[in-house]
Amino acid sequence: MSSPFISVIIPTYNRSSIVLRALKSVLDQTYTNFEVWIVDDGSTDESFQVINWYINKNQLADKVHLLKTTNRGVSAARNEALKKSSGEWIALLDSDDEWMPDKLQSQIDYVAQNPQVPLVHGEEIWIRNGTRVNAMRKHKKFGGKIFEKCLPLCLISPSASMIRRSVLADMNGFDESFTVCEDYDLWLKITSQYEVGFIEKPLIRKFGGHSDQLSRQYKAMDYYRVKSMDGVYKNGNLKNEWKVSLKKQLIRKCEILLKGYKKYQNFENFDEISGLKKEYHNLLVTHEA
Repeated sequence: MSSPFISVIIPTYNRSSIVLRALKSVLDQTYTNFEVWIVDDGSTDESFQVINWYINKNQLADKVHLLKTTNRGVSAARNEALKKSSGEWIALLDSDDEWMPDKLQSQIDYVAQNPQVPLVHGEEIWIRNGTRVNAMRKHKKFGGKIFEKCLPLCLISPSASMIRRSVLADMNGFDESFTVCEDYDLWLKITSQYEVGFIEKPLIRKFGGHSDQLSRQYKAMDYYRVKSMDGVYKNGNLKNEWKVSLKKQLIRKCEILLKGYKKYQNFENFDEISGLKKEYHNLLVTHEA
């Protein structure tokens, strides 16, 4: 039996100085049955030229594919590569992270033993401003039925994930209306329907502290988490035992947002979030009555 074919997807934007670090970590994998799709999401620096030079210099055109798109965001970039690629499995890598050499092989071995799992992720080493740091307890990773654990914040790193293409297709890929938290949204959709696999060793090095991280640019990320929970609930496929947990978490995040809106006198989304808080409070009261 031939080994599964993997499509590696790397979106990038204005990271000419570090994107090759990510690419090299893919090319150094012990597992080699893969293709790479790099999507330059409208960079204004030399990213495209740097990547193209590296591909040509190392004669990688048959294995590494480079696309240039207008700047539409990470979700659109990943979805574009999904359309072009052909792998049975999709392995994501953010252009500021890097893989351990056995990352793909470890995941292939895992899914061989657990063929029912549509997504497998793993531990990560965090490096911030050049120094290794320990993850906080709230970021602890899990496998299995982890939907409720995924409600407070994103517990699966895109760079540490490998996902079956058919499941991504069922989820319609990444929601391009999400400027941030597009990964949180996808993980909620997947974990609401499936168990996920987890490998208890570091699969990636995750670099943080740089100014272009989306998590540093967007302060009210809970707005997108609330929108995601609302969508998952109203999709109608959520198991009954998880509905109460979602309602409580959504209400909690609405309260945090509303407090912040008042503090900073930013009322752009105030009425929307206030309405969702009231709606889910009523749903919770009705459920508990």
